[in-house]
Amino acid sequence: MPQQAAALDPLWAENGVEPGKFPQTQDASRCDKGKIKKPLLLADVVDLALCNNPQTRALWASSRAQAATVGVNMAAYLPTLTAQGTASRNREQIGNNAAVSSRSETVGLSASYLLLDFGARSGNLENAQQLLVAANATRDATLQTNFLTAVQSYYALLSARANVLSTQAAENSARESLAAALARYQAGAATPADKLQAQTALSQATLNLITAQGNERNAQGALANVMGFDASQPFDLAPVAETAPDPVVEQDIGKLIAEERQKRPDLAAADAQIKAAEAQLSATRATGRPNLSLNASAASARTSGAPTSNSGSIGVTLSVPLFTGFRNTYQNHVAEQQLEGKVASRDLLSNQVALDVWRAYQTLLANSQALRAADDLQTSATQSGEVTLGRYKAGVGNILDVLNAQSILANARQQRVSALYNFLVSRMALAQSIGQLDLTLLGEKN
Repeated sequence: MPQQAAALDPLWAENGVEPGKFPQTQDASRCDKGKIKKPLLLADVVDLALCNNPQTRALWASSRAQAATVGVNMAAYLPTLTAQGTASRNREQIGNNAAVSSRSETVGLSASYLLLDFGARSGNLENAQQLLVAANATRDATLQTNFLTAVQSYYALLSARANVLSTQAAENSARESLAAALARYQAGAATPADKLQAQTALSQATLNLITAQGNERNAQGALANVMGFDASQPFDLAPVAETAPDPVVEQDIGKLIAEERQKRPDLAAADAQIKAAEAQLSATRATGRPNLSLNASAASARTSGAPTSNSGSIGVTLSVPLFTGFRNTYQNHVAEQQLEGKVASRDLLSNQVALDVWRAYQTLLANSQALRAADDLQTSATQSGEVTLGRYKAGVGNILDVLNAQSILANARQQRVSALYNFLVSRMALAQSIGQLDLTLLGEKN
């Protein structure tokens, strides 16, 4: 994720956090809402979804805040310098004597530098740095989740549109069957029941088309919402190239899963939380140890009617905590138990990640096989429907055979649509499960 140093806050750039930048890109055009007026690629959909998601802004704000916390803890390695100044005017009257007025001014400068604290400040700094790593990893994990949501919504719309085309084809087939039944009825070669059954099938196909069109409009509104627009926002999607499963590639992916799943951002966040807890334990233990500081001061005092007084001092201060009411003991115990809890949470997450990856991979394999089977089913159903309708038009067979073949074809088309987009989504879901879901997977052509 390339980042460019921020001029006013180099800490943000050093720790992978830059304000106002869209993750994984420095191209501001990716967040341009004006692109909604053009046919959208999947990459455009993902860009708009991540740019306009309030959760994305919150995550980046959290990372920047934690980067600033690192800076706060780095300040412990620098000296502190304090300037003080006082000015006063005094008026004194004794008995009947005339009042005497005087003025005094004092200015001073003091400096302090912590020489040795046996690991307290280093522990606090390491804790803040690891929490920053965890915040960035959590941000990346959430971005990948939002990324996958955008992909799912995109394919849901494509699937809904394909279902509209499928039901339109089914309606056309039903209309052709009705025309054939009417022709045979008028020729006296069919019964009124043939005509009524064909008309019923056409009405059902029309109803299915209306339902599919409604689902398409809902899917379009849902995707517009995901991209940060009103559900009524019109837009179009760029044509999508047909994708076929590759069994060889899928088997190769399976070999990489054990290694690649270690790149999951949420696992990285959990590991960073453990390191942060370890650093916090070190810092907590150090609070019960001595610390050594270097102190220096200089002051100048001037009082009216008196000579100016200058003073200065330099020295070291050793502070040794002798008894704190067992506070340090309990603080250490708290930090130890928090560390143990972080380790247990990481182990639990690791087990869940292994299960997630296994399920995502098996789902990909199943959807790949289902897509190939759906292709075969649609091909055979298409041929069967054409043959059956041709036989009926030629006066052979009956209307029930035609309607049954057309119903099977309509179901085969819908199953093929469902299988295709389930396969496409499952590829992205597997990438997300192993922490490899990013814009590079989408390419320039989708």
